[in-house]
Amino acid sequence: MTAAPVRLLLVDDHPLVRDGLRARLEATARFRVVAEAGDAGAALQAVVEHAPDLVLMDIGMRGVNGLEATRRLLAARPELPVLILTMHEDPGYVAEAARAGARGYVLKDAPAEAIVAAIEAVLAGAGFQAPAGLDRVAAVELSPREREIATLVARGLSNRQIAAQLSLSARTVETHRLNIMRKLDLDGAAALVRYVLERGWN
Repeated sequence: MTAAPVRLLLVDDHPLVRDGLRARLEATARFRVVAEAGDAGAALQAVVEHAPDLVLMDIGMRGVNGLEATRRLLAARPELPVLILTMHEDPGYVAEAARAGARGYVLKDAPAEAIVAAIEAVLAGAGFQAPAGLDRVAAVELSPREREIATLVARGLSNRQIAAQLSLSARTVETHRLNIMRKLDLDGAAALVRYVLERGWN
């Protein structure tokens, strides 16, 4: 008896991208796209209505981004596997996806075989899936103090100003900043500012 196809939900705010992805996935009888959504609200509704086995989620959607959409979806259905599918080769996004509860991270321009392999691994209960070179950052977690300092850097405060505000020495602040940059594999203060702003930290 043939196994039932894996039911997939595609979440991306570009219909042409969804069409292309559907064609790539349904080229094999193993997968069936049961629903598509262009935003977080539609994704939540589609999960209720279509009961997918796995969700493929884009990050860069208008309005609520894919990371926040993943958090909301998993708050309602914590057992549902979510696989992030994106163009972003940013290690920071990989770490954020893992923190949001996603089971993996795949690049949109990856070969169809790589996307299929990631889906199969997630469904089999394997650990967090990510492209080679990006998988090591999946477990990256900033400490509360590091996140606080990163946020203050993004607001334009100097090490001395941050030190005064947090009752730390300027040397300690500089050490934290270096650790943050190393953990997130970022190059320069501008990259750190972008990282903080893209995640909506205040």
